[in-house]
Amino acid sequence: MKRVFSNLKVWLRSIAWALVLSGIASVLIPVAAADNSNRRVLVRDITSVEGVRDNMLVGYGLVVGLNRTGDSQQTYFTVQTLANAMQRMGVLISPGIVEVKNVAAVFITASLPPFARPGEKLDVTVSSAGDAKSLEGGVLLMSALHGPDGQVYAEAQGPLAVGGYSAGNGANGKQVNSPTVGIVSNGAIVERDTSIDLHDFKTVSLLLRNPDFTTARQIADVINQDFHKTVASALDSTRVDISVADAGESSVPVLISRIQNLALSVHTPARIVVNERTGTIVLGGDVKLTPVSVIHGNLSIQVVTSYAVAPLPVTAEVPMGGSRDSRRDGSRAGMAEPGRSNDGAQNQGGGGGFAGQAAALVPETNLTANDSPAQTMRLDEGANVEELVNGLHAIGTTARDVVAILQAIKAEGGLQADLEVQ
Repeated sequence: MKRVFSNLKVWLRSIAWALVLSGIASVLIPVAAADNSNRRVLVRDITSVEGVRDNMLVGYGLVVGLNRTGDSQQTYFTVQTLANAMQRMGVLISPGIVEVKNVAAVFITASLPPFARPGEKLDVTVSSAGDAKSLEGGVLLMSALHGPDGQVYAEAQGPLAVGGYSAGNGANGKQVNSPTVGIVSNGAIVERDTSIDLHDFKTVSLLLRNPDFTTARQIADVINQDFHKTVASALDSTRVDISVADAGESSVPVLISRIQNLALSVHTPARIVVNERTGTIVLGGDVKLTPVSVIHGNLSIQVVTSYAVAPLPVTAEVPMGGSRDSRRDGSRAGMAEPGRSNDGAQNQGGGGGFAGQAAALVPETNLTANDSPAQTMRLDEGANVEELVNGLHAIGTTARDVVAILQAIKAEGGLQADLEVQ
């Protein structure tokens, strides 16, 4: 009886685990489906609202407090700017006699975000305009930042944070990153209101970051389905207009927020981007190929130049103050008489050395050519990028070889994608 109960417990426990595992499986299936649906993009990720954009600001100023790493005397505009700044402070100096090395002329750049209000702070980037060696430890003096229309929109000032350094000079120096560019965090204060009034919008226009007619139509369809009426229309491959009056929302910001959170499936065009300078290749997953055969051979030519020491021929020289007879006797002394050997010549050439003679380096060039057998790769109908890459790796191609092969396949018509060479 006890054995029966023990077997029954084991059987019930097995059934319980089976139910648990089946429940887990039934839970995992919807999660996988949810993951697939979550891969859809939002409208905000592929579009921007027309009229809502950043604005570029630029200014000119001085950085002071450098440790003798500023502009040199040859940078005349730095000295002139310093003299003008001192004059506004009530100090008159002559630019011709000023020599300071702890001041640098710089350009200041910043990006003014949309709806910026007076009093908001911005990050600014400071870049040397002269021949300063480093801006490390410098402080930016108050400088005006101008917009494209010439108006002043912000004022910048503050200590710099430089992400690099330089030590030493010439061959004994070391430099990390760029010490002539720095950032002033929250260094600019907005002085002019640049915000736009969204309540005056009669139409909200969405601009596609990647122009495509199909994507524009899909965005319009998703918006119309969400509002259950026609409120949006695709004008071209880059613009979708939404009527504010037909949408019936309480405000334009609420309408834009509702539209930007709509999701849709975007089909990007098949494209291959190739950078020949760096050998970088980016292939889209939707790239398809027609049947094609690739034959790749590898020809390498190596030229090596080595230098060997060779003696120069010995020429007799006349001593200072010597006569013609002495030169004739010296020449005769170096010649062997008939029937006699020249011991001096034998001693000179013995042992393979060239003692007492001048030597020179003679180049010896060796050329080696290696032509490996051609490798063959076959791709069937409907082959994708993964099969192409695996096949090219299998035949031992490099990144630059792949560039040439892709261009050849595109020219043959076997590559069903847009090939962009940078």
